[in-house]
Amino acid sequence: MIKPQDISAVLLAGGRGSRMGGVDKGLQSFRGKPLALHSLERLCATGSVGPVMLNANRNLEHYEAFGAPVFPDGLADYAGPLAGFLVGLAHCETPYLLTVPCDTPLFPLDLVPRLCAALEAQDAQIAMAAAPERDEQGQTRLRKQPVFCLLRADLLPGLLNFTQAGGRKIDAWAAQQRLVLVPFDQPGDDPLAFFNANTLDELQALESQAGAAQVP
Repeated sequence: MIKPQDISAVLLAGGRGSRMGGVDKGLQSFRGKPLALHSLERLCATGSVGPVMLNANRNLEHYEAFGAPVFPDGLADYAGPLAGFLVGLAHCETPYLLTVPCDTPLFPLDLVPRLCAALEAQDAQIAMAAAPERDEQGQTRLRKQPVFCLLRADLLPGLLNFTQAGGRKIDAWAAQQRLVLVPFDQPGDDPLAFFNANTLDELQALESQAGAAQVP
């Protein structure tokens, strides 16, 4: 059984924020606090992980003030979330690593135990969340949430090889591993849990819609 102390976590806040006009997304306000701090506090409140770190590429002093170690990308030119995976695995001293983005402040409080259960049951290397989302035809389908992953820490050498060869897509790398998708579509699951705010308008909309959600 995977225990909390077996899991490190990395909060991904290293993006350009291009769809928010270039602002640092993790530092934008949600309910009076920076988005990244909301996600960090929510993660710590679950008691489901051990050491927590942040991946950020600018305003490092602001992120350091949150109280967790901060590490910038080792890859150049804002290489995307996979660069954050690489940073997390490189600094991970536990058997497993959880990845969580900074722009999804309502992620499920039971995220980690459900990912752990699936990883162990399927003897997988990666457990990736999947959540319902309505498509252009109005049909509801499960969509992968590739930045919400539980990874085996021994994936680091393979990820290094993948990124050194120019790979940047999480899906492409994950497809090369033993991957299990974990659906978050059960009764009682919050439909806003995996809503990520990519624009300032979306962030404002999330804040207005999430009145009943529990945010530490």
